[in-house]
Amino acid sequence: MTYIPNTDENRKAMLGAIGVEDVSDLFAPIPGNLKLNRTLNLPAPLSEMELRERALAIGGINAGCSEYACFLGAGAYDHYIPSTIPAVLGRSEFYTSYTPYQPEISQGNLQAIWEFQSMVCHLMQMDAANASMYDGASALAEAALMASGITRRGTWYACGSLHPNYRKVLETHAWASGHTIINAGRDGILSTFQDSAVEGKDIACVIVQSPNFFGAIEPLSAARDFAKKHGALLIVCCDPISLGLLNPPGAYDADICVAEGQPLGISMSYGGPLLGLFACKKAYVRQMPGRVVGATTDTIGRRGYTLTLQTREQHIRRERATSNICSNQALCALAGAVYLSTLGKNGLRRVAELCTEKAHYAAERLTQIDGVDMPFSAPFFKEFVVRLPRPVQDTNMQLAEQGIMGGLNLEPYFPEMKNCMLICVTEQRTKEQIDRLAEVIAK
Repeated sequence: MTYIPNTDENRKAMLGAIGVEDVSDLFAPIPGNLKLNRTLNLPAPLSEMELRERALAIGGINAGCSEYACFLGAGAYDHYIPSTIPAVLGRSEFYTSYTPYQPEISQGNLQAIWEFQSMVCHLMQMDAANASMYDGASALAEAALMASGITRRGTWYACGSLHPNYRKVLETHAWASGHTIINAGRDGILSTFQDSAVEGKDIACVIVQSPNFFGAIEPLSAARDFAKKHGALLIVCCDPISLGLLNPPGAYDADICVAEGQPLGISMSYGGPLLGLFACKKAYVRQMPGRVVGATTDTIGRRGYTLTLQTREQHIRRERATSNICSNQALCALAGAVYLSTLGKNGLRRVAELCTEKAHYAAERLTQIDGVDMPFSAPFFKEFVVRLPRPVQDTNMQLAEQGIMGGLNLEPYFPEMKNCMLICVTEQRTKEQIDRLAEVIAK
């Protein structure tokens, strides 16, 4: 519902500007046989509160409009969105703003982007971050291209536990740019780092996701040592919420870090829009795609913000551009900045703790069911794999009938994982919802 604050004076001024005296004059050209003046069969007027309640009641009749308990993750997550976020994003100077080419009139937007970059650097313990990218998958592909530009090598070593959709995006970029991907294997659901796989090859980067697609925490120390041994850059793809508990990629001497920023105050929205986070070491900042907002002072010492680095094809010769990223997700980045500002360090840690505690409680409850087990024992954050006694598709249909959105069926992605479901538990899930999930699966 929208409130339109038009006073009688406002309406009179608008009507006078277009040369009519009354609103009804606007409809005068419409033929009378259309009977626009007929009596309408409408109920009595309602107050705003009554109208809202009535609309919600009507909406509840529609299938799918009721609130589902969501245990689906795999890249987009049902985290709580604080009310501060829509309050700030709803301001017209943010949601209608364009690329801030003119700093003189864009200081608020530029400062918001600068704050976002600063928080991403702090969160990931990296030196520099850009003003966001389309999503986590494209950010990862751009990181691989950046690594090849730095090392002058054309082979990427991608770990076996990488999100399969991220891998597809990587493969598309590799095909289009003439690069080669070495797909590393897995030990269960953890990545393996094998010298024999890269023997005789100069690899540009080692790409590892932690927590990985299966929710497991990867051995980043091993990934760092493997990358250094082969003179490659280490690219880490992470879940930003997990950094409330886990050591950040910078602590493992990562060269480039990317993430999907959707968990930071952005709704799932059927899969988009999303938000790509991208950070790197200071030494590589000029090879970083996208753009960077910097802080400075003017001639009389006042603090100001401006687009400092724009290494994209809109601004420099196309053949020297680091990428063709022509825009960013500024409004989604603002949501991420407001989210991190609202929660703070302690709040983010608490969200991460709740995700971990509730996910492990769910795993314990589910494995108490006859025929249900966890095929892997690796430590996990908020997602984990369970093997069911029947097809996942059948189980999910049964859950949906009970108002529960089940986990992801892994078999289409990994045929060897028959009857395996990837379950996600965020801080929003209650004990009652988890218990209900277990009860329905047990039937």
